[in-house]
Amino acid sequence: MTDDISQFSIAPQKPTRERPLLGATVLVVEDSRFASEAVRLLCLRSGARIRRADTLASAHRHLKVYRPTAVIVDLGLPDGSGLELIRDLHQSDTRVPVLLATSGDPVSEDIAMEAGADGFIQKPITSLAAFQQAILARLPEEEQPMGPRAVSADVISPDPLALRDDLAHVADVLSTGEDDPGMLDYVAQFLGSVAQCASDAPLAEAAAGLADARAAGEGGGSEAAAISKLVAHRLEGTVAL
Repeated sequence: MTDDISQFSIAPQKPTRERPLLGATVLVVEDSRFASEAVRLLCLRSGARIRRADTLASAHRHLKVYRPTAVIVDLGLPDGSGLELIRDLHQSDTRVPVLLATSGDPVSEDIAMEAGADGFIQKPITSLAAFQQAILARLPEEEQPMGPRAVSADVISPDPLALRDDLAHVADVLSTGEDDPGMLDYVAQFLGSVAQCASDAPLAEAAAGLADARAAGEGGGSEAAAISKLVAHRLEGTVAL
């Protein structure tokens, strides 16, 4: 006699008007904890499961095991450009249904689309409606919620502790790799994105100053030192973020 477990099988979850991404899995490839927390909250509100990779290498490991419904790729990652992953996924025989790029720089949209992205979400990613629509617009009809769906005007606010983690990461990188040009380039890109998500204009200006110095062929040491002071000030809690 064999056991018949079909009666215990779990039916796939179907999207609803309230949770239009129910049953979907989103892989976010993002090194910022603050930006990742925003996507986590958006997925939670939408009904989607979320997985996170903070490097290209980690993303490739995930994709060997899982096939997500949507992949959201940050273009600036510590071990390379997110454009590399977008090209790989776009050309894959088992292409993911939804492939989105994200960056704080709107100029990046064109190069992301040329690399094969289905769409582009500019940081900060806080609008529930925009997030849902960016994914739903690229899913087949059978994976869409049935009937009319109210468009939410809600925006999310990531946990400030995640922002603190990002700032601590910058402080750590600067303390150990200030003489490494590659690390300074990474700090300029990473901090600029984090500052934009946090609406921190002074920090964004400091990151842009470092990026400009590096682009001009300068060392960037004085700009990095200024960033270290700003970051330390925020980590001490003397400035409200």
